[in-house]
Amino acid sequence: MRYLWLCFVFFVAIQLNVLAAPASLKKLNTTTFNHSYLQDTTKRKALGEEDSLRQDSLSRIKIKTIYNKLSANTEKETENLSMFPAVSLQQYLKGNYAGLYIQEPSGEPGSMQNMFIRGTAMPLLNKKDLYAAQPLVVLDGIPLIMEHPFAYDIQQYDFNRIGPATNLLAGIDMNNIASVEVLKDLAGTVAYGPRGVNGVIVLTSKSPGNVRRISFNSYIGMVQKPTVNTINGKYENEFRQRFYDIYTTNGRYSDDEEYPVYLSDSLNNVYSGKSNWTDLYYRNALIYGINLGLSGGTDRANFRFSLGNTKSEGVADQTGLDRYSAMFNINMRPVKWLLFSAMINANRINRDRNRSLRDRFAQLNYFPDLSAPLAPNKDYYASYLSEYDKGFDDNKTNAIQGYAKLVGTFGKLKLSSAFNVDYNEGYRDIFYAKGLLQGNSYASNFYGFNQRLMMDNKASYNYKLNEDHDFNFTLGQSMIWDIYKYNNAYAYKGANDYIKINLLDSDPIRDGQLNPDYLTPKAFPRELTYRFLDKTEDNLLTFSGKVDYAFQNKYFLSATLRLDGSSNAQPTSRWFYSPVLSAAWNIKNEFLKDNKSIDDVILRASVGRMGRTHVYDNYAQGPQYTASVGYTGNLTVPGYNAFGVLTRSYAFGWVGYGVPWAYTDQVNVGADVSMLKNRLRLSLDVYSKTDKNQLIALPSYAEYGYKQAIESGLSVNNTGVDLTVSALVINKNKFSWNSALNFNHNQNQLKALPRGLDQIVIGNRLLKVGEAVDQYWLLENEGIYTADAQIPVVNGQPLKYNGTVLKAGDPRWKDQNGDNVIDEKDKVLKGNMMPGLSGGFDNAFKYGNWSLNTNLYFNLGRKLINQEMANRFDFVNREGNSEVNSVKEITFWEKRGDYSKYPLYNPWSTVIPYRVDQDLFLENASFLKLRSVAVGYELGNLLKRKNIKINKFFVYGSVNNVFTITPYTGQDPELVGYDGLDTGYGQPIPRTYTLGVKMEL
Repeated sequence: MRYLWLCFVFFVAIQLNVLAAPASLKKLNTTTFNHSYLQDTTKRKALGEEDSLRQDSLSRIKIKTIYNKLSANTEKETENLSMFPAVSLQQYLKGNYAGLYIQEPSGEPGSMQNMFIRGTAMPLLNKKDLYAAQPLVVLDGIPLIMEHPFAYDIQQYDFNRIGPATNLLAGIDMNNIASVEVLKDLAGTVAYGPRGVNGVIVLTSKSPGNVRRISFNSYIGMVQKPTVNTINGKYENEFRQRFYDIYTTNGRYSDDEEYPVYLSDSLNNVYSGKSNWTDLYYRNALIYGINLGLSGGTDRANFRFSLGNTKSEGVADQTGLDRYSAMFNINMRPVKWLLFSAMINANRINRDRNRSLRDRFAQLNYFPDLSAPLAPNKDYYASYLSEYDKGFDDNKTNAIQGYAKLVGTFGKLKLSSAFNVDYNEGYRDIFYAKGLLQGNSYASNFYGFNQRLMMDNKASYNYKLNEDHDFNFTLGQSMIWDIYKYNNAYAYKGANDYIKINLLDSDPIRDGQLNPDYLTPKAFPRELTYRFLDKTEDNLLTFSGKVDYAFQNKYFLSATLRLDGSSNAQPTSRWFYSPVLSAAWNIKNEFLKDNKSIDDVILRASVGRMGRTHVYDNYAQGPQYTASVGYTGNLTVPGYNAFGVLTRSYAFGWVGYGVPWAYTDQVNVGADVSMLKNRLRLSLDVYSKTDKNQLIALPSYAEYGYKQAIESGLSVNNTGVDLTVSALVINKNKFSWNSALNFNHNQNQLKALPRGLDQIVIGNRLLKVGEAVDQYWLLENEGIYTADAQIPVVNGQPLKYNGTVLKAGDPRWKDQNGDNVIDEKDKVLKGNMMPGLSGGFDNAFKYGNWSLNTNLYFNLGRKLINQEMANRFDFVNREGNSEVNSVKEITFWEKRGDYSKYPLYNPWSTVIPYRVDQDLFLENASFLKLRSVAVGYELGNLLKRKNIKINKFFVYGSVNNVFTITPYTGQDPELVGYDGLDTGYGQPIPRTYTLGVKMEL
């Protein structure tokens, strides 16, 4: 960071002493477009259109103006977004765009976050579905590549993907971005094809300029540790004693019961003494960010270069993220008809991950003795951390994006060719000492990369028949090559804690002969060393044609036809045609030309179909062979007479022939209205999208050894409304007030299942045609049976749960079908994992040079399962077992939620009264959150009066994550994953305080 400060001082000196004052600038005269596509270039001094970079900008503006009338896109400049101390793109965008819903399951810096545009196209049954539902992010025309879920095939648990599991969108520095645009309907996303079928987020970087400028943006701040209520063994004893008082006579429920040793001695200070572990777990931590940009050049060649560093320390468990970034843009016009442009964006992310037991054991595929949890006493917890510190967990991610583009303009004909690349690689190196694993040390090394190469060629021709008729014809061809690969190895029982890597015999020749032990592990036993290597590829070839037509600036029509060929499609259905038609009507020019109060009224509509590529290349191959996963979670190759063989893919599932393309049919109708000299703006969209022929894993073919069959025929419909309203409420000489509200209402419905099924049970989920795909499948809880006499009896038979007679102390579960048996047939679909209404409300006040900005974020109509509370009450079934549900983190000694709202069932009952699949733990997770408050002052005007050459000097202070209003009794209604379960593992989203400066010279 200190080097960036030195660079800043150096550049300021050059700017103030060497550079001449900029020439006066002329504002671009256009009444139909309020911001340019190449932001800086078009705001410079007027240049000859025959021989300048501005010519290219003007042509883009023209196309962009027509495009805005046809598409349901939402675009924002990033000035206010960049004041939020975010480390990921998702955090910047949350609550700012109608139709874009973002989940933040954890406040841990650099952890994964989920995005959904206009709902989810499929039921989210696992992480593979979650990856397939994410929108496409495009940076300067580069469709960014994300992680591939194929790595989950070798994992027993999908809490985190193997490797660094760092959010790749944490590599976006908002100080380098000029605008963010969210494309939601096919009129906008058709340009990106099947990759953008879930919606597209378009990032446009700040462009080079003709006048030399220096920008400096920086903030420093603190994250505030939360206030928590800690408990100890004495409190836990008292909590459990209530159950013993009701359901036992001698303090033991049965002769086989063993009370936990760590709770049996009330005088044991390790567990029943001070509970002061929070001093070592939570902390007030430092955050800062700095970005330095330099741009300049002439009308024939210009550039922009920036450097940045962002550090965000987590509020819990010593987590943190450190990012270094650099970006370079250049435009050159060697001759008047040829434009060359290029960009490189590079990032290095170092991440300190959490030290939770669950994530560590999931990585290990090994569970030690869990009979004694971590102690709440600070001194004993410190001894555990000292064992952890004997090892390491290094996570590094490198990412680079870039493009090189040539644009040739020959009168009305324009030819362009671009080569895009996006490459990221991740490393994770782990060593856990013996003291953490009952004498077993562990070492692991991971390396993986994701690579996307793209060639994009376009030819466009603008033909203006007369003043009334304007045509634009575009032909396009593109090719995308994707490669995903990882190498992963781990080993157990190292020689000692001083050798922390798995050394290999590196000598291929020994005693003049080939070494039979070449590349054999030396520090860890060979039989306890496991290696994995996997690779998958995906290619997409596209041909497209588009016709745009405008008549008298009143009527607009656009038709696009794409032909996409995917290597992940089967040979019999390799290609897919995607037609999209969109139209717009400028009502202002038609009927309201003389109306002074109405500035613009546009009615638009789009309809079309777009293909959806399959995520796995396995689907393209039909029946196949593979290695199998053994009971330890390690890949094994079966053998026959000592010869290695492969087997059918029993675990992955049966894939047959005749698998078609999945696709989406979408209809969007919208209106854009501007009134009162553009002081009031409204954008309304009503949409319906149906995703058809999708693949789903059906439990099937068990008689042949298969776990499931991958079949097409899943169809899900999403309908909803997007609304954005912005108003300049007050506009006085010194005081102004801008207000903006955005929200999305969405509901989904399952339209069809494979084989014509009406419903299917997959795991703990029921998918039923006609119902929402994000509902929970639960028993309805109506209280408690306090006596055996209350148990219903029909024909002499008492009410049973799956064959077990209910007794006093058991829950009153509703017998939905009246058959005197409580089973899966009595479960009902209740609640929704996704919000019915979500959005944000922004207000910006300005008085003189002072400004005040606030941002509210809300979710309504969403429910979640408080699994953390269910685990707390179900202590009998979760005590001391060597499996993931029995893991107790240090946060076990933290009181969360309201215990008094739950009945005191008999926890020893074999019906498992505190099971999670009941509505007892279903809670309303709606919330309203004051996400940020920022106060700033513009010093630029004051400094200009003192003849200091500075265009902008804005200082500000902000408070973020200020408060949350919610009926939810758990930790935070935001800290929930895609499955709607609050497991308690999400780290708090902290309150932050920052001071910052934005400077432009």
